[in-house]
Amino acid sequence: MPALIDSVQEQLDAVELPAGYRWTWSGEWEDTLDSQVALIPGLVPAFAVMAFIFVYLYNGFRPLIIIVLTLPLVIVGITAGLLAFDAPFGFMALLGAMSLAGMMSKNIIVLLDEAEGQVKDGTPRYDAIVSAALSRLRPVLLAAGTTVLGVIPLLQDVFWVGMAITIMAGLTFGTALTMVIVPTLYATLYRLKPTDQGEPAAPAAPAGPATA
Repeated sequence: MPALIDSVQEQLDAVELPAGYRWTWSGEWEDTLDSQVALIPGLVPAFAVMAFIFVYLYNGFRPLIIIVLTLPLVIVGITAGLLAFDAPFGFMALLGAMSLAGMMSKNIIVLLDEAEGQVKDGTPRYDAIVSAALSRLRPVLLAAGTTVLGVIPLLQDVFWVGMAITIMAGLTFGTALTMVIVPTLYATLYRLKPTDQGEPAAPAAPAGPATA
């Protein structure tokens, strides 16, 4: 629909209407805009509930900040995918982006939960986030790969193509973000350095002179 409107928009704008007349888009286009606007009131409470759950689970705001800073970067992957396929960001693409936010949050939680679990077991935070990134790499890649492969058949459907491209491109780029940006933000917010692995043991004091 957006592509069809763009193809005739210039010609319609060139039409001079008599005084007191105007024209507007209606029908399916109007329904699409109304549907997009109707989603906005539900986004605020949804994100508020998600934020509360993240803070409750991790008893802190830093994991929430990591998720909030990472999710918007997925727009880069979505934009690249839509431009590559010459597809518009319509209503279905918007639904795909909302679904993608949930998938990305799940992957980030998997990584953070593994790191926090190791910290509770006594592992230094620097070692914990490095180990979590390495151990969770395969599960995150497999989950993303199966999802991307699962939506490939939707590329042939004109109605679902926007959602399919959004999920495929966004999740592919988002997986790289999860494994690179998330550990980086974690180390930055917790101010971790390689030296945090543990202080070296103090050298033993020299033995005093032997006594009889």
